[in-house]
Amino acid sequence: MANRDIKSIFKRGSRTYFTSSRFFPQPVREDVIVLYSFVRTADNFVDVVPQREEDFYKFWDDYRRSHAGEPTENPVIDSFTELEKRKGFQNEWVNAFLRSMEMDLNKYEYRTLEETLEYIHGSAEVIGLFMASIMELDSGSLPFARRLGRSMQYINFIRDIAEDNRLGRTYFPQDEMREFGLRSLNERDVVCEREGFKSFIQTQIRRYWDWQIEAEQGFRYLPRRFLIPIKTASDMYKWTALRIEKNPLIVYKMKVKPSKMKIFGSAFLNAMAQRS
Repeated sequence: MANRDIKSIFKRGSRTYFTSSRFFPQPVREDVIVLYSFVRTADNFVDVVPQREEDFYKFWDDYRRSHAGEPTENPVIDSFTELEKRKGFQNEWVNAFLRSMEMDLNKYEYRTLEETLEYIHGSAEVIGLFMASIMELDSGSLPFARRLGRSMQYINFIRDIAEDNRLGRTYFPQDEMREFGLRSLNERDVVCEREGFKSFIQTQIRRYWDWQIEAEQGFRYLPRRFLIPIKTASDMYKWTALRIEKNPLIVYKMKVKPSKMKIFGSAFLNAMAQRS
């Protein structure tokens, strides 16, 4: 697998992140590609029917070997462990990520918000920590980096309800769903509780906004060359939240994603704002 193939993993995996990352300085962008190719590859093993459990555990074992200094001849893994050592990633961050991916193999419901947040820590908050390390930000930025990862992941949960239904998963706290009269988030059940579903989703989006507002306090740690791509990606998640907030049932009709043109437009506006 050549470096071009590593890049293609990232490109196929996330339009928003991939397009926004084009506004990083080239060396940082190359590191971001390596990071996202690693996390996307692991995610792809568990987000498929049937799940590729054996491949996932081999990936994890190969990571351990590479981390210990034994080349695996898997450029996704070996490039990541080189990045991990060069940028000082904590090994616990990597293991937290892989544990959350493992949860996707055998955990299909989350009873409480605490359980959901445990999953989010590994699946998203540590990605914020990786990114902060790649950009070599001040340690004061780390709580905000975690919060931004959390807020973005929560919007993904909302946006991807129909897709997660097909995988047999629900990431939202079951105790909160019951408060709104929801037995499940399957469309046939939601049709019987439309108003409860709308209120439930709007409540979850308000939680997202609380976390997003906290996260944006950390933008002060970002130099201009990093603020443009990070804020652009963040703005696109805000756009997604606003669109779903207006019509929660849209998640059953389409996967709400900004176009490349919208992402580029947001990046242009953010660049102009930094010049003023």
